[in-house]
Amino acid sequence: MLGGSLTQPSAGDLQSQITAGEAAAQSLQSQIAQDTAEIRQTTAGLNTAQARLAVIQQQLSAREAQLARVQAALLAARDRLVYLENRLRLAAAALSANLVARYEGQQPDLVSTVLDANGFADLLERISFLERIGHADADVITTTRVARVAVERQATALAALERRDRVLAEEVIAQRNQVAALQAALLSRRIAEINARSGASSRLDSLNARLRSLEARAAAQAAQAAATGNAGVGGIAVDTGGMVQPPPGAPAAVAEVIAAGNAIATLPYIYGGGHASFHADGYDCSGSVSYALAAAGLVSAPMVSGQFESWGEPGPGRWITVYANADHVWMDVAGWRFDTVALAESGTRWAQGGGEFDGFVVRHPAGL
Repeated sequence: MLGGSLTQPSAGDLQSQITAGEAAAQSLQSQIAQDTAEIRQTTAGLNTAQARLAVIQQQLSAREAQLARVQAALLAARDRLVYLENRLRLAAAALSANLVARYEGQQPDLVSTVLDANGFADLLERISFLERIGHADADVITTTRVARVAVERQATALAALERRDRVLAEEVIAQRNQVAALQAALLSRRIAEINARSGASSRLDSLNARLRSLEARAAAQAAQAAATGNAGVGGIAVDTGGMVQPPPGAPAAVAEVIAAGNAIATLPYIYGGGHASFHADGYDCSGSVSYALAAAGLVSAPMVSGQFESWGEPGPGRWITVYANADHVWMDVAGWRFDTVALAESGTRWAQGGGEFDGFVVRHPAGL
């Protein structure tokens, strides 16, 4: 157990943490306000976009109705074309039969009719018959010509309707895609903004809880000082609380490393903790050392134990010494041992004395 050998943060330390926390809370509140304003703007944009969607939907409905009419006309035109083509075939067949009959001599000509006539009355009847045949042939020819023209005209109209059908179909597909894309973009943006505000609100709640804890500790410290009159002797606190203070004359970097160590001293050991991000619910050995060193800018990203074997400079340092191998890492800071093994022993990563030395590479940060 550490007993009274560890120190708790001074009132000044607690107040500086509270001040920093309040500043961070104000920053988060500003971010939340900004996110809320952006959400309002997006909501206004959503209303505008919904109106635009309504217009596009109306245009789409009109295009679909027009497409349905064109397709109905297309079907009717195809039926009409089939009818005309059948009529043309019948007329052409009749005309062909008449021509064949004429050339094969089945129909008499004018000369043979006059010669074969039995009197004037018979002649008139035979000539009348020839005239009727001529009129019938003329009608067949006219019918054939008209049918052919009608077929050509209907085929042209059908081709135009088919082109219109393709254009309308492409317009309908394009507008449907536009509606779907706009709806997806608006929904995605709104979800992103709401998630951003939710994340900031969650961080603010966590920070406020941390502030309340710091303020409670500061109040308890002040109450103890008032009750005992000797809460601090020479800057060393009586109630440890698992925290340490830098010794007089320690460089600022050492004080920063110690303050960061204090911040996570009693957090649980979590394997891999502190590697995905410096901010975690718990830290393993290398995550703990990385977090504390990063506070003074001595590392830029979380490192695993084996990486500390080649970190910094060889040998022990004046203020900070790191002991590392492939399986474990701990460090000595101004005479204090910072080690997750100590956490398992006494509930805090800080300890005086102890630590493993055999099989460890000794390194230190330059200048410290």
